[in-house]
Amino acid sequence: MHSTNDIRRAFLDYFAGHDHQVVPSAPLVPYNDPSLMFVNAGMVPFKNVFTGVETPPASRAASSQKCVRAGGKHNDLDNVGYTARHLTFFEMLGNFSFGDYFKERAIELAWGMVTKELGLAKDRLTVTVYHTDDEAYGLWQKIAGLPDDRIIRIATKDNFWAMGSDGPCGPCSEIFWDHGPEVAGGPPGSPDEDGDRFVEIWNLVFMQHLQSADEITGDLPRPSIDTGMGLERISTVMQGVHNVFETDTFRTIIDAGEELLKATATEDTIASHRVIADHLRSTSFLIADGVLPSNEGRGYVLRRIMRRAMRHAHLLGADKPLMHRLVPTLVSEMGQAYPDLGRAQPLITEVLEREETRFRQTLEKGLRLLDEESGDLGEGDSLPGETAFKLYDTYGFPYDLTEDALRNRGIGVDKAGFDAAMEQQKAAARAAWKGSGAAADDELWFDIAEREGATEFTGYSSTEGEGRVVALIVDGKEVQSADSGQEVTVLTNQTPFYGESGGQMGDTGTITGDHRLEIAISDTTKPLGRLHAHQGKITAGKIAVGDTVHLKIDVARRDAVRANHSATHLVHAALRNHLGDHVTQKGSLVAEDRLRFDFSHPKPLAASEMAVIEAEVNAEIRSNDEVVTRLMSPDDAIEAGAMALFGEKYGEEVRVLSIGSGDWNGSGKTYSVELCGGTHVRATGDIGLFRIVSESAVSSGVRRIEALTGEAARKWVVGREEALKSVAATLKTAPDEVEERVAALVDERKKLERELAEAKKQLALGGGGGASAVADEAVGGVTFSGQVLDGMNPKELRGLLDDAKNRMGSGVAAIVAVNDGKAAVAVGVTDDLTDKVSAVDLVRAGVEAVGGKGGGGRPDMAQGGGPDGDKGAAAIAAIKGVLAG
Repeated sequence: MHSTNDIRRAFLDYFAGHDHQVVPSAPLVPYNDPSLMFVNAGMVPFKNVFTGVETPPASRAASSQKCVRAGGKHNDLDNVGYTARHLTFFEMLGNFSFGDYFKERAIELAWGMVTKELGLAKDRLTVTVYHTDDEAYGLWQKIAGLPDDRIIRIATKDNFWAMGSDGPCGPCSEIFWDHGPEVAGGPPGSPDEDGDRFVEIWNLVFMQHLQSADEITGDLPRPSIDTGMGLERISTVMQGVHNVFETDTFRTIIDAGEELLKATATEDTIASHRVIADHLRSTSFLIADGVLPSNEGRGYVLRRIMRRAMRHAHLLGADKPLMHRLVPTLVSEMGQAYPDLGRAQPLITEVLEREETRFRQTLEKGLRLLDEESGDLGEGDSLPGETAFKLYDTYGFPYDLTEDALRNRGIGVDKAGFDAAMEQQKAAARAAWKGSGAAADDELWFDIAEREGATEFTGYSSTEGEGRVVALIVDGKEVQSADSGQEVTVLTNQTPFYGESGGQMGDTGTITGDHRLEIAISDTTKPLGRLHAHQGKITAGKIAVGDTVHLKIDVARRDAVRANHSATHLVHAALRNHLGDHVTQKGSLVAEDRLRFDFSHPKPLAASEMAVIEAEVNAEIRSNDEVVTRLMSPDDAIEAGAMALFGEKYGEEVRVLSIGSGDWNGSGKTYSVELCGGTHVRATGDIGLFRIVSESAVSSGVRRIEALTGEAARKWVVGREEALKSVAATLKTAPDEVEERVAALVDERKKLERELAEAKKQLALGGGGGASAVADEAVGGVTFSGQVLDGMNPKELRGLLDDAKNRMGSGVAAIVAVNDGKAAVAVGVTDDLTDKVSAVDLVRAGVEAVGGKGGGGRPDMAQGGGPDGDKGAAAIAAIKGVLAG
């Protein structure tokens, strides 16, 4: 028997041997096609190659592409478990020619693969061609030697492929396997074609035309090939079974489920086992590709798949969460082909267990109400839409789960009534919003959000992708189009651009598209907390609502921003470790060039404290531990030790960011665990370097650290080093001796200053060196000494006055020191005269003369100053005038 893994390997090896480049599967989220919820065909990752937007990886390629059909136009969810072929997750084997070989070589390769490599009997193979494709018809006769009755012309669109109403298109040729006359059904194109006897195993698309508005307008200059062979479907043929769930991979998962449940699948329960096996694959691969359960967009589809499987586990009698216990079996079966699955195993396990634990409570309440409300209904009846909405709105019970739960009883659901109840609730919500006093400007955003839903953020795992324009805003009003030169705000259905929130600045970058469109995005905001609004200027071309555009963030800037953001988490943890648990975040700014972190603390940080904190953060950076993100309810996250961050708004679920060792410092705890919706580094080593540049007060009890990381920190350090080298050169010493040399210079300067002061003092007392001569004279009946000194430090005046008073024995001394054009006036009065003369009154007269005001001190000593240094003599005269009375 050929295992599924063997078939996949054989296919890829076969085409590698025929000069095809084997490319890995693209992620399930199709960032190059905003019209798709998930990648649903093998050619989706190559869409832009076929349209000429991107350069192909090689002229020939082959892949095994992961696909999901569980949302949007391609939704097989409701059929899974009840049919032999429907799956939500499947693998599509394909080979591609990008303008290289065409029909003849494609048919040769396909025929060789199925008949030689896989060894399928030629007499059990039938092919179809488009009814006008005589070339393909003739090639099948020539290459495969098939008789006319096994080359069937199909006139319907089933055998004509198109990428859309506009773009590449071309006829198809399908290969069918005949399971034999014992199976009901007829060949393709016959009245019994829907039976299971003839099963399509491979489709070859001959991409040769261009069409516009569904009409062929010409031929492609370089025809191409796109093929798709479902791995699960070909596995049924190779393993001799008629149901995909009977192939080895599914059989292994189902067996593991039976063992865990201690119950063998029966005719009544096999559908539930199959649902669980299929949904385990789709949910696990989606989580591995970055999709996490939520209430909107792709996350909501993931949650629907999970909950459908979990309800079937409940039907099988599971008394505790089941799906997460099956993950090791899945990884064992498919982890070698898809290493990302193994790397994501811890996250997959955690998400599945948490979701199932929470949903079991919802399920019990919902099923109880559903049983009560549907008890009187019989086959052919319908559950009222209002009841289905109550289940959804009150208990979180999805509509499709209600349908699925009633399916076995033949009871339907009034979908129109459900939709009406939903619209009524939206109307009530709008009325409540209008009455809440919200800003009038927000009404524009509210209208868009209600009409289009939330923007899906793809930027956790991607830096570029495509989006469909859902709204354009110019000068505060919605418009249908905008032209070059206009400032515009663009909203798309999905975006990799982070909208400013939680202290992290919004992304910048470019939006490009048809009509030579180029928009320079200068900022991204997040109105209402659920829309991403790209603000920029159209530098070329034009844009219109409905356009598909390519969005690309400034990756270097994003890298710098997320390094700073992750560093704030490390800083927070280090502060709490060394200052105490009273430290909590009070605000932050995360920009591309710096970070700012505000925190509660009653006093400034000592230099030694900052050094320890900086060293600890850098130690965590050097450890290069993985940064792990999980999705949890806020209560569960906080109970698990996560800290809520200032400025974040939390809904029913939050992203929990874990950074650092899982056993930090022997404490058994992860270094940092916080609630955060921002973008972060993959591992702490990506931060590079952390450097605190300042610490200051913000307000009473709140301090602020400003810091740099990565290249900015390196440049800061280099700048300081260059400054040190420059100083060393000036001092004519080595950089490592600068501190010692500066200390010696400071000591030398202090010594010189003391000597200079003493010299000035002696000169002043002697009347030389720019000092006016000291002349004692009688003024108002007392001895008076007055002089003007140039270049004297005002701090030296008190000592000079004391010397003058000692010399006179009894009297008044006044000195005006002139420095840099300003005057300092000081007056001293001996103790025997203070009851008759006040130094304060005298100095005020002198200060007024030099253009100043006031002056103060004691009766025996007072000092003041003014801006007019050239009026020193006038100040002495004014003092003498007051003294003379």
